[in-house]
Amino acid sequence: MRSKNEPSGQKRSFIEEVRREQIIAAAIETIAAVGFPRASLARIAATAGVSKGVISYHFAGKDELVDQVVTTVYTDIADTILPGILEQETATDILRAHVTGVAEYALAHPDRLRTVTEIFVHARGADGTPRYGVVAAEPLYESLEGLYREGQRNGELRVFDPRVMAVTQQAGIDAMFGYWLAHPDTDLLAHARELADLFVRAIRPD
Repeated sequence: MRSKNEPSGQKRSFIEEVRREQIIAAAIETIAAVGFPRASLARIAATAGVSKGVISYHFAGKDELVDQVVTTVYTDIADTILPGILEQETATDILRAHVTGVAEYALAHPDRLRTVTEIFVHARGADGTPRYGVVAAEPLYESLEGLYREGQRNGELRVFDPRVMAVTQQAGIDAMFGYWLAHPDTDLLAHARELADLFVRAIRPD
């Protein structure tokens, strides 16, 4: 996503990219520390050690910065867990790798998980509706549906509505993280393994 203040089609310099990454990292740190509502551009600028004007030069506003934070975190999650998922051969093993993989990522990067959770809960569009929500989760649903349909085609999985299962699985993962953030002493990996077992039992023919 490119700031409205940048000329269309202009390639950013290495220094500009580094500065944007610095601001994104500061936004993650600030939102994780004080929550989304209190994470003003001025606070984020102070965390980054730059002026608010520097942020405005690179991002059109808080919404654009937040969008880039979410994109950065989700891209990093995908890049981190995808190799482990690709090693799996069955739909059920892929499901387990997905659920436990995101839990392992959260344990390694708790500030990132807290930040996107804050954004999803509090960020609102101009009309007051959630900026992120069910509509924003569509790519996740479609990906899970593809996995389920392939497992159904090869006979590994029972017949069920892939969309219902995709929504249920993602909701279970979101709830797992919400519970963990509220109760940080929870064994997140144990929770993830149990959750994966529940989903596997729900989709297998037996």
